[in-house]
Amino acid sequence: MSYARSRWGCDMRTFARSNPLFNSYRAELTMLKSIPLTSTDFRGLLSPRFFKNFFPIPATNQSYYEVATPDFELPDLTHNRRVHLRDYRGKQPVIVAFTRIFTEKQYCPLCFPHIVELNERYQQFTDLGVEVLMVTSTDTRQSKIVVRDLDLKLPLLSDPDGQVFRAYRVGQALGAPLPAQFVLDRNGKLCYKHLFSFLEPNASIETLLEQAHSIAQPVPNEVIG
Repeated sequence: MSYARSRWGCDMRTFARSNPLFNSYRAELTMLKSIPLTSTDFRGLLSPRFFKNFFPIPATNQSYYEVATPDFELPDLTHNRRVHLRDYRGKQPVIVAFTRIFTEKQYCPLCFPHIVELNERYQQFTDLGVEVLMVTSTDTRQSKIVVRDLDLKLPLLSDPDGQVFRAYRVGQALGAPLPAQFVLDRNGKLCYKHLFSFLEPNASIETLLEQAHSIAQPVPNEVIG
């Protein structure tokens, strides 16, 4: 059997052209070619994590509104602590913001501006009594550098194994999980979600603030510290 043909006898090039995942992969390559890189330092990019997340898998999250999302516990490299999502339930609304960072120097060009703006406007969320938890697939060392270089104020949670990304089924492509945002009310129930698309990779900060206003319940004596 020719290498160019699958075990079912179809031509692999024909299969690729007709497969939505391959088409998605090709579309993302085309888009990224027109976007400037955040750095020319590629050290550490070709890691096992990169290859594990290389093949494109679209977001398939089907979480229902008014239902709690999957619980998780991850290290917060901004404040040197462990964060357990369930600890916020009954106390404070939360925005779980999955972002896309390849290494401490290589950010997804579609996510970098979103990270910067979300950090700059973090205080606006906390003033409403809403916590923002940003989740990245970079490891502990890389995440600490990201915190330092971007002067992050919001919690940056490290999930290098991608278990939480997979639990939320946000998808992956070209070496990293895809971005997504989930807004949870004070009881941990889903109020709003945004999954990656080429037209709108991330929910705008204004949209997230609107959602925060709709669930705002300032509780200064009970905020998780």
